[in-house]
Amino acid sequence: MSAPERRPPVGRVGRAHGLDGSFYVDRPDHDLAEGTSVSVAGRAAVIERRAGTDTRPLVRVSGVADRAAAEALRGEALILSDGGGALEEGEWPAADLVGCTIEGLGEVRRVVEAPSCDLLEVGDEGTLVPFVRDAVKRVDVDARVIEVDRAFLGLD
Repeated sequence: MSAPERRPPVGRVGRAHGLDGSFYVDRPDHDLAEGTSVSVAGRAAVIERRAGTDTRPLVRVSGVADRAAAEALRGEALILSDGGGALEEGEWPAADLVGCTIEGLGEVRRVVEAPSCDLLEVGDEGTLVPFVRDAVKRVDVDARVIEVDRAFLGLD
């Protein structure tokens, strides 16, 4: 029996907007055009309305008819139903890493694409942590925690 395919989220349901079920998309990683098929909270849906900006899209999806329904979905991942490719074991979409906490350093503010590896920009000072196996011991996106090898990073 094979494991279910994991697809990367293209954003998360943010704050509700208006009364018709529209909501902002937090950490968008796709253009989310009208007609795009997505899955949210395990249910298939289609983006019926798209407004806002590329960095702060405002969408309404089928099956979410009012503000209360949109608010109930807050924090849920939006997953593309087709395309996007599956994630391998040990891979995470950048949007899921932003907001995670690294003890003693702070919160991941963004993921920077560098030539040799991705870098986690952490805390108010913008400390850069290489996102490589030697530096990162464990990632728990559900608990919003990333554990690093402090000795490898020269922090001990």
